[in-house]
Amino acid sequence: MNKLIRIKIAVLIIVFNCLHVTAQSKSARSFKVLLIGNSFSQNASRYLPQMANEAQINLILGHAEMGGCSLKRHWDSVLVNNADSTRGLAYSGKSLRQLLRSQKWDVVTLQQYSLLSGDWSTYQPYAQNLLQLIKQYQPDAKIMIHQTWAYRADAINWGQTGAGRKAKNMEEMWRKSRASYHKLANELGGLSIIPSGDAFYKVSTHKTWAFVKDSSFIPNKAIYPQLPNDLNSLNVGYSWSKDQKLNFDPNHANEAGCYLAGLVWYRFVLGQKPTRVKFKPQSVTDNFAEFLRQTAARIDATLK
Repeated sequence: MNKLIRIKIAVLIIVFNCLHVTAQSKSARSFKVLLIGNSFSQNASRYLPQMANEAQINLILGHAEMGGCSLKRHWDSVLVNNADSTRGLAYSGKSLRQLLRSQKWDVVTLQQYSLLSGDWSTYQPYAQNLLQLIKQYQPDAKIMIHQTWAYRADAINWGQTGAGRKAKNMEEMWRKSRASYHKLANELGGLSIIPSGDAFYKVSTHKTWAFVKDSSFIPNKAIYPQLPNDLNSLNVGYSWSKDQKLNFDPNHANEAGCYLAGLVWYRFVLGQKPTRVKFKPQSVTDNFAEFLRQTAARIDATLK
């Protein structure tokens, strides 16, 4: 009888140790992503660590980012650094080559400056050159294209679609940039797309959840601290500076937009289900957050 009890105890100890090791391996799982981008990739990754934490992923993000940085500017920094190793340190005192060598990255992302995203002539040869550099130092990394979003419907200045030409509205900017991103992905060997731009457009044109401009707000007559109703906006929109100057940013993502983009990255980069995410920014309502999770879960990255 005592022998049987000892056997049972031994089995239980083995099972417990196996479960403990499994739990440890889950909590220790790491995933490393290098973002070659600008403020839009910063927006997209803002809440990604919180989401990854829920999935027990130790997310390590590398940031090769400069505000308003185009593919050409990224590549120019490489050329400058090649000529003089003390220059071209564009990313917090480091070169792109140094960042590529600093870790074994699981994923490296590329994107175009949003203002140029609808103009195909601005993509090459810079993207191809960057691709070759990435492959030189990270041959096993998955390289992905981040499809950035069009500006908010009430924007004044739209993205470039060609030499001397600009999009007329949100839809044209989305269509032109989308076409360019998919063409780039195909030219670079069938790279995967992170469709943040499609998710933004889906929400921004939804019959129930779309942002609608507050027609009662007249910017040049606004008195501090008056602001418009920006319900369901994915972009920063209007804000007041400390010196009571009214600013307008229809381009960058606000907390809801960062959340949506993060959910898209959570699905397409980390391979997780957005509908299981519990975290949300405090400023985003429960109902809107649920709609954003559903949108990220249903968006299609293929070109149609």
